[in-house]
Amino acid sequence: MIKQVAHPTVSDIFAINSNVVYRIPKYQREYTWGINDWDALFNDVTENDYGYFLGSYICVNSGSLNGTTLEVIDGQQRFTTIMLLLTALYEKLNALKEQMDEDERTDLANLRSELANKKQTYTSDGTKKTEYVQRLILQKQNMNDEDFSFVLSDKGIITGQKGHPKNFGNRRISKAYKHFGKLIDEKVADAKEENPNINDVGALFGIVRKFENAIMVGIEVDTNKDAYMLFESLNHRGVPLSAIDLIKNTLIASAESKADADNSYEIWKQILFNVGQEDYSVQERFFRQYYNSFREELNAPYKGSDKKYYLGYLATRTTLLDIYEKMIKSDYKSLLDDLLQKSKIYALITNNSEDEYVYTTSLADLERIAGAPSYILLLYVMSNQDELDLADGNLDEIIKTLITFFVRRNVTDVPNTRKLTQLFIDIISEVKVLRGAEVVSAVREKLISVSATDEAFESKLRGSIYDENPEATRFILCSIEAQHQTKEIYSDLWARDNSNKYVWTIEHIFPEGENIPDAWVDMIAVGDKDRARQYRSDYVHTLGNLTITGYNQNLSNMSFEQKKDRKSKDKTKDMGYRNGLYLNQTVVYEDSWTIDRIKARTDMLVQTLKDMYKW
Repeated sequence: MIKQVAHPTVSDIFAINSNVVYRIPKYQREYTWGINDWDALFNDVTENDYGYFLGSYICVNSGSLNGTTLEVIDGQQRFTTIMLLLTALYEKLNALKEQMDEDERTDLANLRSELANKKQTYTSDGTKKTEYVQRLILQKQNMNDEDFSFVLSDKGIITGQKGHPKNFGNRRISKAYKHFGKLIDEKVADAKEENPNINDVGALFGIVRKFENAIMVGIEVDTNKDAYMLFESLNHRGVPLSAIDLIKNTLIASAESKADADNSYEIWKQILFNVGQEDYSVQERFFRQYYNSFREELNAPYKGSDKKYYLGYLATRTTLLDIYEKMIKSDYKSLLDDLLQKSKIYALITNNSEDEYVYTTSLADLERIAGAPSYILLLYVMSNQDELDLADGNLDEIIKTLITFFVRRNVTDVPNTRKLTQLFIDIISEVKVLRGAEVVSAVREKLISVSATDEAFESKLRGSIYDENPEATRFILCSIEAQHQTKEIYSDLWARDNSNKYVWTIEHIFPEGENIPDAWVDMIAVGDKDRARQYRSDYVHTLGNLTITGYNQNLSNMSFEQKKDRKSKDKTKDMGYRNGLYLNQTVVYEDSWTIDRIKARTDMLVQTLKDMYKW
């Protein structure tokens, strides 16, 4: 049965005067969140008002003699991520301790007490001492808890020194912690740019406060059975109204008659059909990007107000409903008609239209490289194509420039995700007064000015690129292959099967699994298992060790020769490296696969990509 339901803030969950221990059961899956999840959580909390809702969690109260131990049945990914983020903030603040006043030092001590439980113990001679012990205990899979304990001890948060886990830097706990350090530095720089009077300590505590005041719904139950019944119920029943549902309801309620309401609903359905009827995230993105694209125009009728942007500075998940309620109240008919027209263009941009243009193929590639943030710009320029004197060829040039930008951005993470919306809004402001080729040049020049350097791009290409961004890696490998395809030897590398999985997938030539087969240990490291593990850590995710095959789970840990010669069950198709792809030409004729060959192939592919995606 449900024992307690609450909606505490993060600081309440990890209250400094509480000795609650949160334990993630050993059978729970390992920490799986990646860079997109880390960015989303950080940006959602820091860019919105205090009290941002982070979701729910379910705990089982198993009790203990020294306090309360709660088993986290649902919510472990967020708990782990929040604790890693707060730890990164603590490390940066602790380094500035000498610059703090007394109140700030107290706040720093309180932050430590949120991250670890403070315990009073006694030595054998009766001396009282204070220890700090782990408040969140992670699952054991993939060394999650060992890695997390090391981070806490290394940053001086828990008492005692934990040994440096082997290959620590290659696992998610380490990567998440490092990534949050970078996000925090960028946010501090932004805060100081916006407010020159703020110092590093103030900017860091500003981030801390945002996360301490974020809210979660916590549900505490007595047994694991209760927890899992509740978990199933929450995940399969009673879907709450979304912001899009509420906008629709507000719009229909504003209709002046039943006939008008019916007509408005039909238009609304067509808008959703155009932007993607089955995908809520795409729908929400359209309504945000519509406002952000035409912010100046939509706010023009309210120029007499005290605010420059009466409707709202920016459409985000939390401001979306408020902005649309204001627009609906003002003139819902004009809004609905304009949304319908813009949704037709958005359908083109998102490849949800049957219409074909010279830029259709480029738009497909822009979507594949995760270029959706630039739809703000495309929605504007394509809606104003005639006014801006843009031919279809000009639009194709802009889209290809965006592809180059996003390849470089997604490989290097420069500029960071948080700045992309404002970047494309700024570009819109610049191109409004330009025409034709001037628009194309302005877009290109602006993107070059904020893009990573050639040196940074090459450095990332030479690193463990697949581990850092598998989606971008897939795109660039497919783009290399696409350059060498003809009608006679064409393969649709983006085709999916009945389960919506890619038919053609990335294959690690030297296997990526932790348990390296003996045949590979012998080939790659002359029988030295420790050296083979080190090679795996250093080279397995680099470009030179990656290729494309069909259904690579069939290859897995096979020997190099088996991978080359693998055929389909009916022996009619080559499933291994003899599949005819250009990417495999430098692999299939090798007698063995060594680190030197991985390095040489990396050199070749990096040079190819530098040429393909140069400015």
